[in-house]
Amino acid sequence: PPLKGEDYILYCHPEIQKTPRSDKLREWYLSMLRKASKENIVVGLTNLYDHFFVSSGECKAKVTAARLPYFDGDYWPGAAEDMIYQIRQEEEGRKQNKKGLVKKSMTKRALKASGQTDLSGNASKDLMLMRRLGESISPMKEDFIMVHLQHACTHCCILMVSGNRWVCHQCKKFQICDKCYEIEQKLEDRERHPISHREKHPLYPVEINDVPADTTDKDDILESEFFDTRQAFLSLCQGNHYQYDTLRRAKHSSMMVLYHLHNPTAPAFVTTCNRCHNDIETGQGWRCDVCPDYDVCNSCYHKDGGIDHPHKLTPHVSIAERDAQNKEARQQRVVQLRKMLDLLVHASQCRSPLCQYPNCRKVKGLFRHGISCKTRASGGCLFQL
Repeated sequence: PPLKGEDYILYCHPEIQKTPRSDKLREWYLSMLRKASKENIVVGLTNLYDHFFVSSGECKAKVTAARLPYFDGDYWPGAAEDMIYQIRQEEEGRKQNKKGLVKKSMTKRALKASGQTDLSGNASKDLMLMRRLGESISPMKEDFIMVHLQHACTHCCILMVSGNRWVCHQCKKFQICDKCYEIEQKLEDRERHPISHREKHPLYPVEINDVPADTTDKDDILESEFFDTRQAFLSLCQGNHYQYDTLRRAKHSSMMVLYHLHNPTAPAFVTTCNRCHNDIETGQGWRCDVCPDYDVCNSCYHKDGGIDHPHKLTPHVSIAERDAQNKEARQQRVVQLRKMLDLLVHASQCRSPLCQYPNCRKVKGLFRHGISCKTRASGGCLFQL
């Protein structure tokens, strides 16, 4: 939980609102999720460490950082970046001391035990990162709550959204997908479920019919930079005093947030005249297209015609014109977004070196660069399509 007086998502909480302790907040989450599990809203409840860092005998998926869920503001991505930097520093130190790299990092036996088939240096670094992350997360693993909305295959760990899931009535947490079941049937008896028992358990199919085949949303896609990150939304509320400390203010703030969602090109913050320093009403001022944040109100502009400023001033867009631009711009963004998604899906599956699909080769180049890039966008990578 945030510290008292600190805003995490909503700006200005009620003064009478209490901040729960970490253990109380965690128990509140867990009790809510246990109720959701009983009502079949969620199908599983675990934590990040037990699910991704502890490899059971039945799990055949690799223990790799690529499987970890990644969300903006999470703890583990920042910790992982620090650990990767430490690993690189240690490698450089070993190179200077002319000592073996893989010898001290990870043995082939450890790589095979984690499900790694690639015994190269990259796999060694990946497993070393997972070990250090696991050591960091393990003492506080109960705080990394994971909720499963669909069943995951015990063997490959892929979510099962269609077909059958094959369950064992004797083992409560064992279930595999159709593909893994076909592979299971071709194995020798000693390699079948359960691996540690001489007597093998039969598997029974359960049809998956609660996941809709078509999830197309007919509503328009609304984009807004203020909902990209937590900090962007909080900055919008702080800059415009969209407070939530009283019911009246919370209602007004919610309506204004919805206004900005449906009018993404509308000014998000109050514009101030650079001369008289008074607030400028929407559509009632003049702006310089060269100088950033240079605006004057109508009265100041009409006094001298803008001759005191070296650049040309253009009038602010009126409400009617802005509404028309909003609708057209929103439609264009939806079309562009769908084209981009189609391109990404195509490029990720395309194997043709001479593909004629527009920009396919450029996106493939981006994928290849992303695999080898050590700078990353957060570090200032300047790669462009």
